[in-house]
Amino acid sequence: MANCKEDSRRRQPKGDKRERTRAKLLEAARWLIREKGYENTTLEEIAQRAGMTTGAIYGNFKNREELFISLGHSYWPPIKPQVKPGASFPEIMNAMAEATIAAIPGRRAAAVGRLTGLAYTLTHEELRAKVREVTAQSYAFGEQWLRTVTKEEELPMPADQLVRVLHAMIEGLVFQRLLTPELVPDQIFRAAFGALAIRADNE
Repeated sequence: MANCKEDSRRRQPKGDKRERTRAKLLEAARWLIREKGYENTTLEEIAQRAGMTTGAIYGNFKNREELFISLGHSYWPPIKPQVKPGASFPEIMNAMAEATIAAIPGRRAAAVGRLTGLAYTLTHEELRAKVREVTAQSYAFGEQWLRTVTKEEELPMPADQLVRVLHAMIEGLVFQRLLTPELVPDQIFRAAFGALAIRADNE
C-alpha cells in the first residue's frame, strides 16, 4: 500500500508540487497577517507556520513584497466575465456586471485582508512601486482583451481609460456592497455597467 502512495507521488508533475507549496506558503502568510498584521509578519515565521524552510519561500518568491503581491492575486483575483465571440458592448458590460456580482461572496471572505493590505501598501513605497507595476500590467492586459472582444469605436472612451474606470468602479461597488449591502443591491451593479453601454450607444 505504501508503495502505491509513493508511486502516486512520483507520478505527480513537479509543477503541481510547486503550486501546492506556493498555496501552503500563501495560506500561512494569510493567517499570520490576520494575527499580527503585515508590518510584523516575517518570512521566517511564514515558513515555520507552513512547516517549511525559508529556502522554500525564496524558491517561490523573490522577496517579501512579491509574496504579498501573490497573496493579493490569490485571494482577490481579477474579475473575468464570460463573453461570447462577437458580443456587443452592452452585452460585454452586462457580463461584467454579472461576473462582479458572482464574485462578491469570495470577496467578502477576503475583504478585511484586502483593505489592510492596501493600507500597508500606502505607507511602504517599495511595495507600492511593485503594486504600480503589476497594476499597469493588468491594465495593459485588460486593454488587449477589450480590443479582442469589441471594436474600439464601440467603446464610450479609449480602451486604456476604460479599463481604469472599470477597475475603479468594480472595487468601489464591491466594497460599498460589503459595507452597506442594503444600499447597493444587484440592480445598482447592472445600472452602473449599463450606463457605460448607454453612453457608448449615444456617441
